[in-house]
Amino acid sequence: MTEIQEDIGMEPSIGRHSVGRRRFLGYLIGGTTVVAAAELGLLSGQVAAKIPSAPQVFDAYDLSDLLTHAAQPTSGLITVTINEDGTASFALPRAEVGQGITTAAAMIIAEELDLPLKKIDVTLAPARPELVWNQITGGSNTIHAMYTPIRVAAAVAKKALLEAAAAQLDGAVDELETRDGVITDALGNSLTYGELAAQAASPDTKAVEVGLKDEAKFTLLGKPTNRIDALDAVTGKKVYTTDLDVKDALPTMLCRAPTLNGKPKKVLNAAEVKAMPGVTHVAMVPTGVAVRARTFGQCIDGVRALRVDWEDGPVAGESDQDILSGVKAAELPMPSLPNTPIAKTIAYDFTFWFRSNSPMDTNSAIADVRSDRAEIWSGLKNPIVTQQQIALELGLTPDKVKVNVMQAGGSFGRRLFFDGAMEAAQVSKAMGVPVKLMWHRSDDARVGRAHPLATSRVRAMHAAGEVLAFQQSHTAVEMDLRHGFGEIVTALAADLPAGLGNLGYAQTIFTLTSGIPYDFGVLTQTLNETDTRFNTGAMRNVYSPDVRTANELVVDQLAKAMGKDPLAFRLAFCRNERVRGVLKKAREVAQWGKPMPAGTAQGVAVHVEYKGASACVVEIDCRPETVGRKVRDAVTGPRVMKATMVTDVGQVINPRGVEAQMQGAINDGIAMTLTSSLHLVDGHFEEASWDNYFYTRQWNTPPEIEVVIMDSAEPPGGVGEAGVAPTAAAVACAYARAVGKVPTEFPINHRDPLAFEPKPRTPPIPPSPTDGLRWTY
Repeated sequence: MTEIQEDIGMEPSIGRHSVGRRRFLGYLIGGTTVVAAAELGLLSGQVAAKIPSAPQVFDAYDLSDLLTHAAQPTSGLITVTINEDGTASFALPRAEVGQGITTAAAMIIAEELDLPLKKIDVTLAPARPELVWNQITGGSNTIHAMYTPIRVAAAVAKKALLEAAAAQLDGAVDELETRDGVITDALGNSLTYGELAAQAASPDTKAVEVGLKDEAKFTLLGKPTNRIDALDAVTGKKVYTTDLDVKDALPTMLCRAPTLNGKPKKVLNAAEVKAMPGVTHVAMVPTGVAVRARTFGQCIDGVRALRVDWEDGPVAGESDQDILSGVKAAELPMPSLPNTPIAKTIAYDFTFWFRSNSPMDTNSAIADVRSDRAEIWSGLKNPIVTQQQIALELGLTPDKVKVNVMQAGGSFGRRLFFDGAMEAAQVSKAMGVPVKLMWHRSDDARVGRAHPLATSRVRAMHAAGEVLAFQQSHTAVEMDLRHGFGEIVTALAADLPAGLGNLGYAQTIFTLTSGIPYDFGVLTQTLNETDTRFNTGAMRNVYSPDVRTANELVVDQLAKAMGKDPLAFRLAFCRNERVRGVLKKAREVAQWGKPMPAGTAQGVAVHVEYKGASACVVEIDCRPETVGRKVRDAVTGPRVMKATMVTDVGQVINPRGVEAQMQGAINDGIAMTLTSSLHLVDGHFEEASWDNYFYTRQWNTPPEIEVVIMDSAEPPGGVGEAGVAPTAAAVACAYARAVGKVPTEFPINHRDPLAFEPKPRTPPIPPSPTDGLRWTY
């Protein structure tokens, strides 16, 4: 137990090898086949005591704790079912958006049940309001929160099968052996799980005490494993929302205002558009004018033909600089740090421009709204809130709105919001028919969820070889947390560590995700938000990429001022042993400090979050011949030539999945620092397609990426976002060292002339592509 845990009354973390020695309570659910669930009580004792003033709240209780804490009371409602064909079924109460959690869940069940992976069927659960806070996908929390509940449910099912087999084979349970879905006794007699499924079923729900499989006997968990959906993905068999064939749900798209969040007042030519080929309906909804047609191409033609009288949006006439000025005006005063011959203060002000989540799968939803009920299909990370809000909009009770969760092609925070599903419901109600609504790519960029524009001011004071104080004041356009996170904060306010319950939603999430892993004297981090006029959301890794980039740049400047190597300086001041471990490994693997040509440099940064720690070392090339390289219709600039990511995420379920997540996180971090942002001009974002938004492309991604996963005895932590912040920060630090000047605006190219010709705002979307092999949107 750490001193912090002792001080606040927390139980010690469950180590990797201690879980298997504990006994857990689960349930056999009454039914005709084996259905088993876990029972994990609310760990209220973990957060009841006072947190010491020296450590940060983040050190003892973070966002992972908050989300797990919220999920625990309903963990007993998550079940594993054994079917009569010998397979196991599991309806995952989380969203698969490409991160691989269906594979991880299947691996956990297969391991605990001793079943082949191919016999595990993982589907996505529809909205289940009885789960309360246990159906939110976010905060890199799925495996951290669900690892033990899934194992316990599988263990309860296995125990029921063993007891049924013992009765049928006239033997003792401890004399039986399980392998590949078959139970065998000492005489060689065997029964399959399928043969036992009905007999093992319990007519009534009852409590069952079980032990978990000894982790030393694991044969699947921890082994690199291909995704269970990989073949379907590469052969086009994966089913996304727009692939569904729901009866009478025809393609539908929206015509939107020429200014952000403008509203339609009147359609001037509805009859003319309804008479166009394929068009069946035209209807006005709060966010635009919907066109329903036989094909999406006909929808595009209809949208482009519409003439609408619009009400200007709330930021009409404003541009980037106007919003930045407003944010700067909201900056809170910072305590003054002295600058004397003995004590020196380093001060930097940073700006982070608007950014887009930019998932590959555009926003889409199917809705079939009737007078007394409704059904929705969409890729959703919080289907319960979706169900509640759509029911409220339609004037129905939530039980009359069925919300089906579909797999989605990417999210990065975007699918915590349900704008598309809400619009589909509104359109279906207005038209009186089912609709298959799809946002155009320009809609995603122009009116989708943007990561808020922010400033971050950092002040650090040092003297006599010590850092005496480190202050950070982060100010931003408001981040919308009305997708479940804010509600969780409200629901658990009384149980949160002292002081957190008195903060607002955003300030609480900021406090639980932002920490400084160094002994820098008095640590102060604050958040102030302003300007509620934008559609915003938590882009991958929430506040951390901006916060850590600002922090780590100043850490480098502290090291320089004190005559220290950047990595050695971090090791000297590090107060987190897991951070120390990944830093040392990164130093070794990346060959930190090796000679680099002029105009190139290494950069290092660390991040601790999601019950883990990561260190990233990059090598960047800022030489003129690299910066000025020509790629057709592309943004080039400085290039990261090599990225080394060392991560400690606790016990690893699937190393191949962790590696893939880190590779994606590296490219996200590079984009945030070097190339990707939205440009607000006259009340509207100029970017209107994938080819306008400069995420990391082939010509900017590092030719060499190495991911090192540390062995760890800690429980599984979060993976999905863990690599973004250290990469963004490492790239910024490397750039500063290569060019000899600290960058203060991100991405660094935001003020460059636009590298594309902005698409018109009226009509709001480009024409239907006639040469799809050459032009895509």
